[in-house]
Amino acid sequence: MGGFFGVAARHDALTDIFFGTDYHSHLGTARAGVAVYDREVGLQREIHNIKNTPFRTKFEHVFDDMKGSSAIGCISDGEPQPLLIRSHHGTYAICNIGAITNADELIEKYFKTSGGHFDAMTGGAVNPTELIAALIDQKTDLVEGIQFAQSEIKGSITVLILREGGSIIAARDKFGRLPMILGKGDDAYCVTFESFAAEKLGYTVFKELGPGEIVEITHEGTRQLVAPGKEMRICSFLWSYYGYSPSAYEGVNVEVMRYRNGAIMAQGEKGAGDLPPLDFVAGMPDSGTPHAIGYAGESGIPFARPFLKYTPTWSRSFTPNKQVERNRVAKMKQVPVKELIDGKDLMFVDDSIVRGTQLKSTVDFLFNSGAKSVHMRSACPPIMYRCKYLNFTSAKNDMELLARRVILELEGEEGEKHIEEYSDGTTERGRALRRAISEKMHFNSLEFQSLEGVIKAIGLEPCKLCTYCWNGKE
Repeated sequence: MGGFFGVAARHDALTDIFFGTDYHSHLGTARAGVAVYDREVGLQREIHNIKNTPFRTKFEHVFDDMKGSSAIGCISDGEPQPLLIRSHHGTYAICNIGAITNADELIEKYFKTSGGHFDAMTGGAVNPTELIAALIDQKTDLVEGIQFAQSEIKGSITVLILREGGSIIAARDKFGRLPMILGKGDDAYCVTFESFAAEKLGYTVFKELGPGEIVEITHEGTRQLVAPGKEMRICSFLWSYYGYSPSAYEGVNVEVMRYRNGAIMAQGEKGAGDLPPLDFVAGMPDSGTPHAIGYAGESGIPFARPFLKYTPTWSRSFTPNKQVERNRVAKMKQVPVKELIDGKDLMFVDDSIVRGTQLKSTVDFLFNSGAKSVHMRSACPPIMYRCKYLNFTSAKNDMELLARRVILELEGEEGEKHIEEYSDGTTERGRALRRAISEKMHFNSLEFQSLEGVIKAIGLEPCKLCTYCWNGKE
């Protein structure tokens, strides 16, 4: 994933771009970068690796080394950005978030039609942001180029471009899979992924761009360059997992949705008489916690925090490359409250179950700490398809997803014909999936939120939501 922040101001923009970008650190742990424009100096850029170090420690020096009244910043789980590009459009800085699934095809097409070249990264890969810039530069102006790039790319791209002169062009992807929010401050305007980032910096959110909408931002205001399209497919997972709790997208607050989602899950289990005997309901820290609060409130079972994550020195930014090291760090971060575990029947609500890589070790840790039983609830349906629009999971193919691996174990290739049944906990195949995962992960029971429940909790029309990772429907 990734996040972005941009600002055009009458005053120096460094403070706003520093904190505005840092407020998106939960969306990416690989690289971060900022680009700044100053009338005297021109465009400046800094990119750093943030895998083992928080954003702020790598960028504190920008207050001494950079200056300017317009800037864009990006947090990324992937390639270095923003990039500085010099073309017939002039020199500009560009960053993007999204995913390009037909990159190889587009690169070959570009080679054949233009005779151009790309700066190769390690292993010969091409930076997707550079590919986007190359597509944009095929056209006579930046706006036409952005639309061309979005039409050619399979996946999605949301783009910020900082131009010489200080204006920012902000383009939401054509189906609005991710948010793009505008804020107005004193003598400044901003664009952000997370609404709370603008609000914390004193901006008033006044507009969310529509699907495919493109605007120009200056210190004087915003100007629409391309009107929004009518069809939207905003990612439902924004609310379930990776959106930050104080933010709102399309008018729906993340934290409130999660409370509502947990309550809907509890209503379903109460109505079916399926609530197991429990001492406490808990959330898998941290994003599972609000779902669990909603579940506990509706079920009447006390909410508790039987274990916490120690984050002062083991923050999310510290993410080792090797899975065995990641598992060890995850284990080191888990600190039990034994009085809330020993001899207790516990239910944990997690935001989702994707690959299940660390889940079994977490459950084993709870049993080793004295838990009598551990029941698991997922705040969203079984994830059956790797996202091809946003890359929110590191899974390389569908078979890395826990639910799909278990289906293959249960029924072989025949199971691929019955994924909808496996998703539904009321069918025999659905019950078999839940039993098999429970046995594999040492749960006493497992249930998933239904797709209908998630949609109800979000509160938007189903046709406006992307649910591809759950049902494979585009």
